Amino acid sequence: MRFIERYPALSKEVACNIYAVPTIDSLIDLPTYKLIMTSTGIAYKEVREAPINLQGVSGMLLTDERVLCLERSRVYFHRRLGSALHLGTRVNRLEEDANGVWVNGRRFDVVVDATWGHFLRPPADVFYEPTLLLYYEGPVDHPAVTLVDGPLCSVYPTDDPSIYTLSSVTHTPLGIFSSAVDAHAFRDNAVTATLIEQKRQQMETHISRYMPDFRDKFRFVGPQTAIKTKLFGNHDDRSCYVFHQGRKIIVMSGKVDTIFVATERILAALEAEYGGDLLDVSSTLKRELPR
Repeated sequence: MRFIERYPALSKEVACNIYAVPTIDSLIDLPTYKLIMTSTGIAYKEVREAPINLQGVSGMLLTDERVLCLERSRVYFHRRLGSALHLGTRVNRLEEDANGVWVNGRRFDVVVDATWGHFLRPPADVFYEPTLLLYYEGPVDHPAVTLVDGPLCSVYPTDDPSIYTLSSVTHTPLGIFSSAVDAHAFRDNAVTATLIEQKRQQMETHISRYMPDFRDKFRFVGPQTAIKTKLFGNHDDRSCYVFHQGRKIIVMSGKVDTIFVATERILAALEAEYGGDLLDVSSTLKRELPR
């Protein structure tokens, strides 16, 4: 809600957003999933029928999830940041001394590294995961479908009303690497047309178990590769982490709505580091009290 209030034009409603609980493949049954939704304060409405053909599910929930308007966001922040924004600049050298932190030979007071550990590694137990997301052209305003919960899949709209993404908990990840360099090398060299086609068939087969007419409605248009930085653990942690190391601040921001958490923690770190001069002030209480 805070993100919507602050940036109302940077996201839009999804006309029909369905969370479907598979009868066999979900790790959580429908009543338990409803309890989780209720306890976290997420508004939902249980429905018996969907406007599309779904099979093998024990129940469906409609939620008010939204989709980011990516190009609008790019233009918005480009205009807001103006001449302060420099894109396409590779950081080759970063050094810190008593006078500041030097980036490619230019001095700054503080550096915030928002590369998700691809430049400065965060002081946490992380791994790097190359991923493959598939884009499809489909009917305008087709419902979003997310199968929950476990190693399942989803079809989700984008800011283009006729383009959708297909992702799979099982098939979207392409590997686990201990370093960003190794993850980049794999993505750039091992993700071939053959691998993409193999993954495409696997993901289409996966979603077709629940949406049997998926291949009839959607046409594959292309892949998107990326690299996620994740914390080791048994759950998918989307929390916001801010690590303070001298004049360097490393951010792992979680989902987009946690930008406010990141901002507050960065400002708190700066205040603690550079706002201490005001603490060495003597009390004037004795002089102010009446005698």
